[in-house]
Amino acid sequence: MTRFTLDGKTGKQLRKERETRIMDAIKLKPTDRVPVITSMGYFPAKYVGIPCSAAYYDFDAWYDAYAKTLPDFPADMIFPQGFNPGKALEILDPKTMRWPGHGVDPHQGHQAIEIDNLKADEYDAYMNDPSDFMFRIFISRVSNNLAGMADIPRLSDIAGMMGAQAIAYAFADRKISKAITTLQKAGREMRKWRSKSKKFDQLLLDLGFAPYFQGAAMPPFDVISHSMRGMTGTMMDMFRQPQKIEELCDFLLKKTLERPSPQPSENGYYRIFMTNTRGSDDFLSMEQFKRFYWPTFKTLVMGLIDKGLTPCIFFEGKFTSRLEYLLEFPKGSILARFDTTDIFRAKDVLKGHICIEGNVPSSLLQVGSKEDVIAHCKKLIDYCAPGGGYILSPRSSTDEVKPENLKAMIEFTKEYGKY
Repeated sequence: MTRFTLDGKTGKQLRKERETRIMDAIKLKPTDRVPVITSMGYFPAKYVGIPCSAAYYDFDAWYDAYAKTLPDFPADMIFPQGFNPGKALEILDPKTMRWPGHGVDPHQGHQAIEIDNLKADEYDAYMNDPSDFMFRIFISRVSNNLAGMADIPRLSDIAGMMGAQAIAYAFADRKISKAITTLQKAGREMRKWRSKSKKFDQLLLDLGFAPYFQGAAMPPFDVISHSMRGMTGTMMDMFRQPQKIEELCDFLLKKTLERPSPQPSENGYYRIFMTNTRGSDDFLSMEQFKRFYWPTFKTLVMGLIDKGLTPCIFFEGKFTSRLEYLLEFPKGSILARFDTTDIFRAKDVLKGHICIEGNVPSSLLQVGSKEDVIAHCKKLIDYCAPGGGYILSPRSSTDEVKPENLKAMIEFTKEYGKY
């Protein structure tokens, strides 16, 4: 059904208006005012007084929480915390995640956990047959319930009826059978969840919020250090076998750029979400950044731009000493969202070339006064908004912020940030 959400406008009209404002800012075109983007995350749980675990186990409560919260915080775009298949996750029991109600207090947000999924001597095994490695080895390490996947014969080694017999024999193994049964059980739960997820997504559309991005692509070094080797293994390999990291970065870059482009938004835009975490001042020296991070990161971003996509990059941590590198990207081609980077220097360096986003401290939104928030937003707008190419947003999570502060940030920006 059609929902009228603001000033008599339909969700579709609002989505077009808001999305166009965001994209015009990114492309350094004139806008009527400074756009505002905010994370919603688990904030609706705090706002309406339910546990965060509802995002995994109580669809009706989570749906209602977002339906009640979003009209009161009408940013131009949001980062939602969708409804997740908590029962399916419990069945899989991944080592890489804890969530509200399962390893984390029901009233707290989820946690991501890095594990060593790729051993120091397995670079070649992965690159020689990535599908086999991911299907058997990688998955077997993600969960103890899936450990049996490692005992399945290499699919590239089987052929004909004898291969079918080998697979049948293997599937009768107790550990393999447990892994397959686990996947089937989780899959059945996920099929139940799918319709709920679609209904939740439709709610956001009805309330006038276009999806923030149409796809995602991660910098190769981040893929390695987050999801494959983990930070510890990656840091050791930078000294013990640096050429292997470089080789794998190149391999992952090629695989990422070979992926088909996503479908555009309903208004014809292509936004690709990306984080730049391990490329920050906090993780890599400038020498390491130049060698291990920048070459494939730059090539990835340029490749996406060449496909007609708009990378929306969250520079986690501090990127202050590396801002000049962003001038190597075409004018108006990316969105650079900053966390603890000096955003005033970012404006000085990137003005008229790259749209910047940020960076109201989450701590200020949590413990500051409404007046403190307004004063900080005014300072950001006064310095960063002139000439366009600026979007105001929090630095990171809004899970624990004061509602009155988040509302003040949005309302003040809309009123004061007019051009």
